[in-house]
Amino acid sequence: MKPRIEVAAVDCLMLRLFDEIAEHNMPWMLAATERVRSGFAGFLIDVVPSYTTLMIHYDGLALSPAQARELIHQALTDLQPATGDHGQCHVLPVWYDLSVGPELALLARRTGESQGEVIRRHSARPYQVFALGFAPGFAFMGLVDEVLAAPRLDTPRKRVAAGSVGIAERQTAAYPAKSPGGWNLIGRTPVMLFDRERDGYSLLQPGDRVQFEPISHSEFIRLGGDDTPQEALA
Repeated sequence: MKPRIEVAAVDCLMLRLFDEIAEHNMPWMLAATERVRSGFAGFLIDVVPSYTTLMIHYDGLALSPAQARELIHQALTDLQPATGDHGQCHVLPVWYDLSVGPELALLARRTGESQGEVIRRHSARPYQVFALGFAPGFAFMGLVDEVLAAPRLDTPRKRVAAGSVGIAERQTAAYPAKSPGGWNLIGRTPVMLFDRERDGYSLLQPGDRVQFEPISHSEFIRLGGDDTPQEALA
């Protein structure tokens, strides 16, 4: 780890801890986040952890850039990775079906395996939540089995249904709301991922882990899922 501090704005610094995305980065990212929160105290407006960086937005009227940098250096002194379970574990039920996951067939062709095997591989492991972005509550997770890695669609869809579960390269995610999107869709979850009435708004947070669980169509409907075919949204 070779930390670097970069300027993001007049009152915002970017702390870059790593250069490559890896699951073993997250304990360090979480530890650094807590150190920064504690060190900046009332001078901190927000700290946003991501794959390899922390964006630190501070009160520019109370701290100079030099003082902010010094607080970051203090936060990194004798930093140790977070131990134990610091995030929550979530089980997201998913209805894997071509009507809501049209790229299931594409991924099966790419891997040379059945659609059932694609589903098994995708739901076989828990995924680390690396970052939130793109849209409120959109959690970037990984890393998926290398066999399932697939590039984003050449032409993004204008509308993707809320709850749609997709893959892009070695990341996976579930769309929290209807929006444009270019990920390879393989299923849909009935779980509400973003709720303004929820503390923190987003169900998933950096450091959490997510296990996808295949469910039947009837269970999907029972849980409140919307089974409108993806093609009907185009």
